[in-house]
Amino acid sequence: MPAERFFSSTYQQARERFVSAARARGAEMASFGIDAVGAEGEALATDVAFIGLQNGEKASKLLLITSATHGVEGFCGSACQLQLLADDPLLARAAKAGVALLLAHAINPYGFSWLSRTNELNIDLNRNAQDFAKPLPVNAPYAGLHDLLIPAEWPPTAANQKAKADYIAQFGDVAYRDAVSKGQYSHAGGVFYGGAARSQSLQNLEHILRTYAAPCADVGWIDVHTGLGPYGHAEKIFAGRRDDAEVARASAWWGSDMAVPFAGKSTSADVTGNLSSTIYAACPDSRCTLMALEYGTVPFEQMTDALRGEAWLRAHPAAPAALAQDIRQTMFRAFSGTDDVWRGMVLGQNRVAILQAILGLQAQA
Repeated sequence: MPAERFFSSTYQQARERFVSAARARGAEMASFGIDAVGAEGEALATDVAFIGLQNGEKASKLLLITSATHGVEGFCGSACQLQLLADDPLLARAAKAGVALLLAHAINPYGFSWLSRTNELNIDLNRNAQDFAKPLPVNAPYAGLHDLLIPAEWPPTAANQKAKADYIAQFGDVAYRDAVSKGQYSHAGGVFYGGAARSQSLQNLEHILRTYAAPCADVGWIDVHTGLGPYGHAEKIFAGRRDDAEVARASAWWGSDMAVPFAGKSTSADVTGNLSSTIYAACPDSRCTLMALEYGTVPFEQMTDALRGEAWLRAHPAAPAALAQDIRQTMFRAFSGTDDVWRGMVLGQNRVAILQAILGLQAQA
């Protein structure tokens, strides 16, 4: 099918397509709104579609697929969900395997609508799952980089870009990546900010998990992301706990090339407060197998420059309209490929990952 059928041009279009496609499948629907409005003045919500077993039996196995944890990345994640809803053979395979499907569309609807990676409070939801009653992780290297990353003017001056290049030359690419992207809780206007409390969107997700996933003995979760890695390649990033059995199970489902951040085997930093960790409290009796599927777009430095510009724009809401539009479009290009080759690679790898998860769940005793 043409990729345009699945890749939308706005959050509102993606939402309408998702709701329509899910209803056509007879899915049980629910919506969880947030107290913010979209770029076009539209209401914002995480929409949920639950497709149970055809015979009405209670499912013990569930596959959860989530999109737009990082807002602007939702163009890809939404397309992956729409592709599944249009795939008769794959849906039939899930039903035959006794696997229920739960599609949560737009975990961060604000960022999806506004072409931002973060939410209405500049919170990165994948750094937000912390116990805020306890001391938060300290990212000391970020504190020293913040003023360099978010300069006084945009585009950055040549001096600013040179200073950033000098830092990378002195400390190395990996140290720069970790300092920037691991997560920080000290600069609310910075990049990869984890927040000062659990966000409304994260609370919505926790409610979704308790409602739909907790009753199931086995839960598989694919959280769709974009940004890191080679163009169009889907890195399979382990998103569970530091548990050898969980890593082994995820690798058995999705392949021995499973990337494990805490083992230093991923393009992703070993982040703090990752969103997927919420499932363990929400579903204490479920056996969980978790993966973030990360589709590469642009080089890391180009991606972080897009995030720097977006953070600068939040701090300068009166910026000229043309500059603001350019920053937004740079964000879109950094997190969503627009050519048919990239889109085809996404959809092909998405279908394989879903089939592997269905087979993995089916095999669970």
